[in-house]
Amino acid sequence: MAAVDPLAELAAGGKPAFARALARLEEAPSAAETVALLEAAWARPSGVAIGLTGPPGVGKSTLASALVRAWRGGGRRVAVLAVDPSSPRTGGALLGDRTRLALDPEDEGVFVRSLAARDRLGGVAALCFPMLVLARALFDRVLIETVGVGQSETEIVDLADLVILAVQPASGDSLQFLKAGIAEIPDIAVVTKCDLGAVAERSARELEAALALSAPAGREPRVLRISATTGRGIDALLEAIEGRIPTAVRASERRRREQARRWLLRELETEAARRLRLWLDPGLEQASARPFASAAVLLAEIRGLFPEAPRTVEATSPESPGASVA
Repeated sequence: MAAVDPLAELAAGGKPAFARALARLEEAPSAAETVALLEAAWARPSGVAIGLTGPPGVGKSTLASALVRAWRGGGRRVAVLAVDPSSPRTGGALLGDRTRLALDPEDEGVFVRSLAARDRLGGVAALCFPMLVLARALFDRVLIETVGVGQSETEIVDLADLVILAVQPASGDSLQFLKAGIAEIPDIAVVTKCDLGAVAERSARELEAALALSAPAGREPRVLRISATTGRGIDALLEAIEGRIPTAVRASERRRREQARRWLLRELETEAARRLRLWLDPGLEQASARPFASAAVLLAEIRGLFPEAPRTVEATSPESPGASVA
């Protein structure tokens, strides 16, 4: 009997099946069924992931809606992962990006999922990477819209195959982005709301000058003037995106491997930090009476547990006790 292809089965189930798969991914990320599905998706990426980043109010959701409608008009299947800011107290989010996207909910070729950023300051959620891997295996275009938190947005490069940076006229945010190194990551830059006229044109020229100084040599992104509400510049943006895709695909294997390495490292660091807090918490109040002496003792213990010698990790089945370490 032929083995069941989990991706083909998922694709046949349409949007409801994909929504259930994402829910299982969130509820049981380490379950054997979830891991098998993600490994199959990782081995067969068929789409392209496009990151859309920029400050709050720049019009990312309006722009995302325009891009999705254009892609759908060309017959492409599109998934949107929209990350919303979270409450620092509860971790909850309004998930308002879903409501701001002007899309047809009955269109079987468009899937939208909102995620809460939780405690991730980089404008993306921890679940974004595995969700992206799954979406990229089933959709032609995967659009990741970040929170828009300003100077921390460079994490989008750890997800996308190419990145669009959006800046609004007279916002003053472009210089803040450049200070944070965000000029190094976009493949395409856009000045939104270009229907504002002279102020938008001035911002575009300033951004071009700043990117020429700050972006890596030979990778200065093209700066486009757009207005998502009027449609001006959208065709030029689509042409720029499609023109960049062949280059992104050629570089995708190396880039995606590096993205996976960084994601894996962050997951391990997060779990190690959580367990370390649980381990230390009962004695921290007493230890804080002599913080420097306590730190010296505890750090020595931690260094003993985790020597600096490189370790070779061989992945095993999720049904086994764990990864075998050589």
